[in-house]
Amino acid sequence: MNRSTNAIFLKEMGIAEWASRDTVAAARSTEVTASNTQEVQANAAPEKASYGTWWFFGNKPQGDAEVLFQNAIRVLGLSPSEWSWINPSDNLNALEIPENGLPTIAFAFGGPAAQKLSGERDPLPELRETVLALKCDLAEEIPLIASFDLAQLLSRPKDKSLLWQDLLLAKSVLQNI
Repeated sequence: MNRSTNAIFLKEMGIAEWASRDTVAAARSTEVTASNTQEVQANAAPEKASYGTWWFFGNKPQGDAEVLFQNAIRVLGLSPSEWSWINPSDNLNALEIPENGLPTIAFAFGGPAAQKLSGERDPLPELRETVLALKCDLAEEIPLIASFDLAQLLSRPKDKSLLWQDLLLAKSVLQNI
C-alpha cells in the first residue's frame, strides 16, 4: 500500500494522520498552489468532523476539568450546536431527539452517571468499552458510552488516554448509526 492509500483508510476510520512539524513545513514550502484565494478558502472551510449530536452527562466540569472537556470537544471537532451538557439527575424522559435528523450518542462521565443512565449496577471498569443503552422513554434507542469522571482524570493523568479511547468508541458508534 502506498502512502495515499493509507491516508484514505485512516481518514475513513476517523483517525487523523500525524506528521512532524518539519515535514509539514517542508511540504508547504514546496507546494505549488493555483492561487492564494483557493488556499484561503480551503483553510476557511475545514472538513466537518461530526456526524450527529452528542449528549454529555455527569458532574458539570469546572476549572481544569472544564479545560480538559473543552479540549476534548475541540479535538472531536464539535461545534456548540452539536453537543449539550445534561445533568444525569434531570428527567431523562423530558429529553427530545434533535430535529436535525442526525443520530444522537450519549456519553457518561463517571460510574454513578453511567449506572443511573443505563440502569446497570456494574462498576465503571466493567461498563467501559461497551455500548450501553440510555434508559429513557425516547422513541429510539440512544447508545451510551461510559468513561471516567473528568475530575478523576486530573488526579490520574495516565487515564486520559483511556478517555480518548472512549471518545473514539463513541465517535465510531455515532458514525455507524
